[in-house]
Amino acid sequence: MFYGLNKFIKNILPKRLFYRALLIVAVPVIFLQLVITIVFFDSLWIKTNKGMTKALVNEINTFIEVYDDEIYDKDEITNIFSVYQNLNIEFIQDEKFNFEYDERWFSPIDRTLRRELKSKFGTKSFWFNSTSYKELIDIRIKYQFGYFKFLVPKDRVTSSSARIFALWITVPALIIICISLIFLKNQTRPITNLAKAAEKFGKGEEIEEFKPSGASEIRQAGYEFDKMRKRIDRHLNQRSEMLSGISHDLRTPLTRMKLQTAFIKEEEIKKKLGEDINEMEKMLNEYLQFTSSSYLEKDEEFDLSHLLNKVIEKYNNKNTSKNISPKIYINGRKNLIQRCINNLIDNAIKYGEKVKVELSKNNNNLFIKIEDNGPGIAEEEYSNVFKPFYKIDKGRADSKSSVGLGLSIASDIIRSHGGNIKLEKSSLNGLGVKIFLPI
Repeated sequence: MFYGLNKFIKNILPKRLFYRALLIVAVPVIFLQLVITIVFFDSLWIKTNKGMTKALVNEINTFIEVYDDEIYDKDEITNIFSVYQNLNIEFIQDEKFNFEYDERWFSPIDRTLRRELKSKFGTKSFWFNSTSYKELIDIRIKYQFGYFKFLVPKDRVTSSSARIFALWITVPALIIICISLIFLKNQTRPITNLAKAAEKFGKGEEIEEFKPSGASEIRQAGYEFDKMRKRIDRHLNQRSEMLSGISHDLRTPLTRMKLQTAFIKEEEIKKKLGEDINEMEKMLNEYLQFTSSSYLEKDEEFDLSHLLNKVIEKYNNKNTSKNISPKIYINGRKNLIQRCINNLIDNAIKYGEKVKVELSKNNNNLFIKIEDNGPGIAEEEYSNVFKPFYKIDKGRADSKSSVGLGLSIASDIIRSHGGNIKLEKSSLNGLGVKIFLPI
């Protein structure tokens, strides 16, 4: 039960911290307003209005009683009550008195007036309308062969203190909420900045000098993040420098080996040594590609459709079909995306005779699908092939010349752009690679 309630509350709560904090401030204020308003409405406003309405009905009843007394001059009595009691009185000769009226059932004024008139004059002896005039209430009381028409100011039955009270309780509440909005915005901004910086760093983008701000706990988290970022940057730079040095040191003997191989007269030995040297050079290039610092490349908007067509044309493979939607633009690091697509298409062409490339999009994402009719990969190996240096030898004739970094590099690039990559069985009965990228 409690688990279900907890889950329900989590589902209805806003996802952002700003709005959750606003609820913490706004809900008690609104709740307090409602309680105060209900108490005021019930104990003060309604009771006050009831007393004022009752007094008015009693005045009307007194007028009719005095008017009915023959010892008083009727015109004089009418004039006295009109002037001194603020009652505009008119007697209208009409034998057919219409007692049907349109009462506003949700109006406290109408409800109280109906009750008091009914208790004093009965059910079918009165009629009233509180909407015909802006500042007056039309009350009609049956009398002999006609009826009295009373035009009464609305302030005779309702107190203006309600409006003043509503103003005094609403305006401060709005001011409190506005101040809270400004305060909460300033409090959540450092958290938002920290989240954006972490997201940027996670995508491999360069971050300008990060300055923590906000409450002490948030500043502490910001300082720790900045320390972690600098340690990771330092580690990556050291790795890149080390591999660059290794590359330089290895390329020199490789070059010498190539020159020495050229002087070997036995063609078979010369060929085998040349293949081994080329394989070593290829593997070295893959290592360097995996650890390259090209993640420092800046984001730019480019036509992904054009890029895909360009990569496909480069391979000039007649067995490659394509279904690419035109002019699909994306904001990202163009060279990295091109490297990723190169790796995937290169693998597809290497292991399959037929290759199919698709590009489409919806409102939020774009999709790249690369399929081949090669031997494919077992489903239990889908998660493993994205690991660096992981190789599958079965069905892979070219496995010896690969160090198992192609899919790992592709996955790293796609995830650094906030997307996802997954493997599936292709429509060509080979391997299918599907890429999801946010627009």
